[in-house]
Amino acid sequence: MRTINLPPYAPTLIESTRAIGYSLETAVADIIDNSIAAKAKNIWINYFPINDPYITILDDGIGMNSNEINIAMQYGSKNPLESRDNKDLGRFGLGLKTASLSQCRILTVVSKQGDQIESRQWNIDHVIETGEWSLLSLDTDELKDMPQINDLLNLKSGTLVIWQNLDRLRAGEIDFDKSLGKKLDEVRDHLALVFHRYLTGEKGIKKIVLKMNNNRIIPANPFLIEKSNQIMEDEIIVIRGKKIIVRPFILPHTSKLSSSEIKSLGGKDGLRRGQGFYIYRNKRLLIWGTWFRMARKGETSKLARIQVDIPNDLDDLWTLDIKKSEAIPPAEVKNNLKSIVDRLSAQSTRTWTYRGKKETSEEIVHLWNRLKTRNGGYIYEINRNNPIIKELVDSDSSIKGKLEMLFKQIEQGLPLNSLYIDLTKDEKIENDSLMDTAEILKSLKTIISSYNEDERLSAIDSFKKVEPFCNYKREIDKAVEEGLLND
Repeated sequence: MRTINLPPYAPTLIESTRAIGYSLETAVADIIDNSIAAKAKNIWINYFPINDPYITILDDGIGMNSNEINIAMQYGSKNPLESRDNKDLGRFGLGLKTASLSQCRILTVVSKQGDQIESRQWNIDHVIETGEWSLLSLDTDELKDMPQINDLLNLKSGTLVIWQNLDRLRAGEIDFDKSLGKKLDEVRDHLALVFHRYLTGEKGIKKIVLKMNNNRIIPANPFLIEKSNQIMEDEIIVIRGKKIIVRPFILPHTSKLSSSEIKSLGGKDGLRRGQGFYIYRNKRLLIWGTWFRMARKGETSKLARIQVDIPNDLDDLWTLDIKKSEAIPPAEVKNNLKSIVDRLSAQSTRTWTYRGKKETSEEIVHLWNRLKTRNGGYIYEINRNNPIIKELVDSDSSIKGKLEMLFKQIEQGLPLNSLYIDLTKDEKIENDSLMDTAEILKSLKTIISSYNEDERLSAIDSFKKVEPFCNYKREIDKAVEEGLLND
């Protein structure tokens, strides 16, 4: 047996790897992964769309020496099967090169450590001309006119990535200036979501500041943790001795969200698209808005989102792709996740049914009953056992028949088609908003006015379990202490 050495032909391979499928936002995110791995505290993205357009990504990380920058610019510099630092966001040793050159024909990387400056450049046209893996090392004169170079020189250490000759971004564009600005807006939104835990400085993560053309990128948390009112316990799945942490969330109903919060969740259509799993690798979001075929995307499950944290030790099991935008859970993980999906979907349905009101362990007396018919359908009827209705009938038995007639008309006249359209469009139903506290207290005072003093406290306690008073327990208790419900 003999060995034949067949190294890949540089011009062909370097052009071929440009077609891996990076979008502009995934390419920029891949470069930021390197900055985070280099312990950067600040990362600046700048773009200039006219004359000789460019995009630059500068960080204040630890920088690279001569050997390190050579390795960083080498294709396949790391074996994806090698163990990595538990905070390493890389995998294949291809990201810097393939991500950058998917967008441009000239990639320049300049790195600084103290007074030492190192620079390397992949120029695709030069590689084609030489027919070899001819990496360029730039001298001082060649560097002086590079975009943002002075910003790098003003740092103690850091790395500057420069994309020039943006041929892929120019392709098919009539107004390149306008289109690049629009694409960078999409990049901003993408980074705000993908790195939201780093931008927030979540416990155990060193906070980073990310700016684009000097405008700070604000984190976009897809779970609205401060408002999510139903959060199940964490589930821990152990594989190969490594922990996968699963944290399910139920978002509040859209009627409880402001327009800006709905926008931050992806808009009206985004709520439905955004349901499902959010897979994080070392706190960096990889893939989101999918149930991995464990459930269908439906209206009643649109409030369900599941955060899954995986370590980089299990990359091979998740079949992570080069772009770090695709991942498939292994069967042993999928089996555990299925039961979580089923439980969470049930909770999401209840939240949708009860219009976002917080569920508690104690029984709440609702105004409406939902009854299943023999034909498999449902009937919505007013709860005749509601204490407010019973109080009205008890106070004047002659109105019982009139009330029953009115209830029947209300039940049969429900505008179900209009309600369905408004709810599926995530329109905010204004008459579902909580009532003013003064109005609630006035209503309760009127209802209990027929009770004698000995019965009132007991009556108030019973009404605190009835809609809508169950949502105002704290306010009612305070009013009782201050004597506001007395005559």
